[in-house]
Amino acid sequence: MKLFRLLILPVLFLVFVFFVEKSYSQSVLGALSIGMNLTQVDGDEFFGFHKVGLNVGPMVILPFGPKKNWSVSMELLYSQKGSHHNGQTDTTTYWLKQDYAEIPVLFHFTDKKIISVGVGFSYGQLINFKETFGGQPIDTSFFAQPTTSLSNFDISAIGDLQIRLWTKLWAGVRYQYSVKSNRSVMITDPNDPKNPFPREQYNNVITIRLTWVFNQEKRDKENKSYKATPDYSSPE
Repeated sequence: MKLFRLLILPVLFLVFVFFVEKSYSQSVLGALSIGMNLTQVDGDEFFGFHKVGLNVGPMVILPFGPKKNWSVSMELLYSQKGSHHNGQTDTTTYWLKQDYAEIPVLFHFTDKKIISVGVGFSYGQLINFKETFGGQPIDTSFFAQPTTSLSNFDISAIGDLQIRLWTKLWAGVRYQYSVKSNRSVMITDPNDPKNPFPREQYNNVITIRLTWVFNQEKRDKENKSYKATPDYSSPE
């Protein structure tokens, strides 16, 4: 089942690309994004966006509307999430590394071809996972004991802001938060070991990245040409 879910993501992305290319070949834009995730896991009792990971992948953008300032996008990303706590010694250093193949789908509004704001959701399939405390796999002595296994997929809500730096280059900041718990843990406070309490864990991600839109300049010229063409049709 995991292999099927992993393979279905690029298949869905390619189907989407094929569909928009056939149906909207004059409008579709291709892009490539690369950047970094700053992540934490809410519910692990460690705080701060200290885990740094990669965020990279292709994107297809379909502008629509009378002025083409609305658009829908689909991406296929390799996205690294998780949590990191740098303890006072190596024996208290914690790592949670989660690698996902991810498909975000967003709706965007672009103002004056300079600022773009988007909202949407993402489905991520877990492809790699490693959790250590003090350089060793966690055991029964770890204060946050999983009571359910880590989910092999992540569904999250996304807010996105991009600013155009150059003709084809955009800089963006994205916030992403899991809408479903990825696992449950039981927390044991060292100061009150007789009263453990449950917590749900959620991925909490800030992404900073650059996006290169390959045919952005061509699309802009086509829009200008369209606006400059007078309408000589006579009223009926």
